Amino acid sequence: MSRFTSSCTLLTTVALALLLSACGGTPKRSTPSAPPAGDSRPAPTAPQGGGYYKDDGPDANPPANLDSIPDAVPRDEPLHRFANRPYTVFGQRYVPATALQPHRQRGVASWYGRRFHGNPTSSGEPYDMYAMTAAHPTLPIPSYARVTNVTNGRSVVVRINDRGPFLRGRIIDLSYAAAHRLGYINAGSATVEVETILPSSAVVASTAPAVTPVQPAAAGGARQAYLQLGVFSTRANAEDLRGRVHRELAAYADRVHLLADGERFRLQLGPWPNENDARRAAAEIGRTLGLQPFLVVR
Repeated sequence: MSRFTSSCTLLTTVALALLLSACGGTPKRSTPSAPPAGDSRPAPTAPQGGGYYKDDGPDANPPANLDSIPDAVPRDEPLHRFANRPYTVFGQRYVPATALQPHRQRGVASWYGRRFHGNPTSSGEPYDMYAMTAAHPTLPIPSYARVTNVTNGRSVVVRINDRGPFLRGRIIDLSYAAAHRLGYINAGSATVEVETILPSSAVVASTAPAVTPVQPAAAGGARQAYLQLGVFSTRANAEDLRGRVHRELAAYADRVHLLADGERFRLQLGPWPNENDARRAAAEIGRTLGLQPFLVVR
């Protein structure tokens, strides 16, 4: 059963007449001429036992290494022959991009899980809720994007291989693993920023700036105030936020520090001579980047 057909079944109790028409009039994705299918689930209701809809949640025994699942690695791939054709869902027409090009948007992301695990995606590949993938209404299939949770600064790189979501107000539907990394599994949705990654702009680790190991504060030494923007499990995510600081807060570019702390990477700004100065700067930085800096004295 395709993801689109499953979604129609889920919504029967909400809008029966509309869904009977939509499901009956949309050919199944298993045929080559079928339009791309995607998620039409309603927004999650109150988080009683989780933010997902009905039983579309994680497996009973999810992998223990969810935090260490690596980002998708951008690479040159031919675009899918059928998944980028114009299509119509619930009376709205979508025209996917047919070439890789810069794209950036901010909006609400949702996620999908076990109800669709193993079902064919719009690319024809089986959906893997533990892979770094996503569904988008119009980005080319396949393509790659960095998705950043604007509340906590976490980001992941995903491969776009499916269509959806089609509920008004959502801009992207992440896999369970990707949503877990961004920290909004229980909430069901989050405000994110989506930015396409072109193969020519992929970060090459060997040319990235150096990382400074975290050093313990010297006993009795002078302590200074820093603003911590985020803690990341991968260097690539920390580098992405550092790039945003350089682009959007050029005045602070020379104060950015990327620190290695075991298997974590901390991005900090500073120093400021005292905590009050750092807090005043935090207000401006928070408004610009859409996150809440954390005061660190070291």
